[in-house]
Amino acid sequence: MKAQTLHPKELSAADAADWRAVAAAHPAFASPLLGPEFAQSVGLERDDARVTLFERDGERLAYLAYHKRPGGLARPIGAPLADYHGLVSKADTGLRGPWLLGAAGLAAYRFTGLVDPFGVFASDVASRHESHVVTVADGDAEAYLETVRAASAKKFKNWRRLDSKLGRDVGELTMVGPDHSRAAFDQLLAWKREQLRRTGVHDFLSPAWVSGLFDRFFEMRDGDFRGLMVNLYAGGRLVAGQFGVRQGDIFHPWLASADPELAAYSPGQVFLWRAISMMPALGLTQFDLGPGHDHYKRPYALTQVTLGEGLAAAASSAGRAA
Repeated sequence: MKAQTLHPKELSAADAADWRAVAAAHPAFASPLLGPEFAQSVGLERDDARVTLFERDGERLAYLAYHKRPGGLARPIGAPLADYHGLVSKADTGLRGPWLLGAAGLAAYRFTGLVDPFGVFASDVASRHESHVVTVADGDAEAYLETVRAASAKKFKNWRRLDSKLGRDVGELTMVGPDHSRAAFDQLLAWKREQLRRTGVHDFLSPAWVSGLFDRFFEMRDGDFRGLMVNLYAGGRLVAGQFGVRQGDIFHPWLASADPELAAYSPGQVFLWRAISMMPALGLTQFDLGPGHDHYKRPYALTQVTLGEGLAAAASSAGRAA
């Protein structure tokens, strides 16, 4: 068994292609955040980004992407944007967390959104929570919405009423996606920053590397992995939108913002209904709403993904200290 640790920018084209193939072999690893492109993008902004490649008898088995922090502590690559993370591996490898961390020269790995279909870190999970996913695999978004409407009829009746009222009071509603407007992108960021300040929540947008990464994704318009912004306008006025990354037919947004002056219309809810309707037109089968904020995500998401939170320690003195 061998372990090789690289900065993501040092990955070869063959390394990236193999990582992509390993991820594609299991649906749990389908998120854009679990592939080489995300790690490489973060690596362009962070010097402490690392990827450890594990192989046995010349066969590449797994990839672990992380930030190596002082004391040998590893945090998920792209944290706090790393809603999904973990060891991307082949099945039936027999790999276990303590050995992996020791082989990578790490003392411990702290995770908050662990994807672990093969139980590599199963004994280290302290708690679990859910992430919410909209899946429209057959291209029939209206049938999907009818199913979720029937499950929460009273809520959706009110949201449809607000949709109509927003259109009457402010202007005709239109969705734009992909939206390449820099002004709209800057406005979504400004609304989110103001919301974070107002609610006292940690400002995940403040680090320079996050701003750089968002700008990088905003400018990525081509390829299987790229940025995506989808927005709702009323009479030409931006009222709500979401921005993140997509890979193939999966969209994972981080930034969900709405005009606070129109809060009475619940523009975020109006946006979600309409965004799901346009998934087939965007070539999307999954709209990953991510973890948290269950009160407004769960009614739209018929699929929940269970994630783990905890701390895995290496089988070493450094691991025992951690």
